Amino acid sequence: MKPLQAGCAYFAGVFAVGFLLGVLRTLVLVPRVGELVAVLIELPIVLGASWLICGRILRQASLSPAAAVVMGASAFALLLMAELSLSMLLANRSLAAHLALYAESPHRLGLAGQVAFALFPVLQATWQRRAGRG
Repeated sequence: MKPLQAGCAYFAGVFAVGFLLGVLRTLVLVPRVGELVAVLIELPIVLGASWLICGRILRQASLSPAAAVVMGASAFALLLMAELSLSMLLANRSLAAHLALYAESPHRLGLAGQVAFALFPVLQATWQRRAGRG
């Protein structure tokens, strides 16, 4: 599997999990605990799923750490584009309105989680390579 293919697979798997959890967060958690606490509950679950999905893809793809950077960067770009598209289509936001959301703590926390998601491939590929040499 090539790095861009791995990035697409990583994005697709994590996006599916994140979309489902995002719907549950919005419909079930936010009305009960507020947006920030709901994100704090959801984020570790999404990151745990991301870590597992990433590891599975990397075991299949056998990517070098450099190729894993491409995997993570492409998955991150796809995730940001998907988030923007959903924001504009489903919430009827402009680009400026979507970007303005990052001024709010829940959205900044979500972005931090997305950055971690993007870094997981290179972290895991590096650890896998070191473990193989050890």
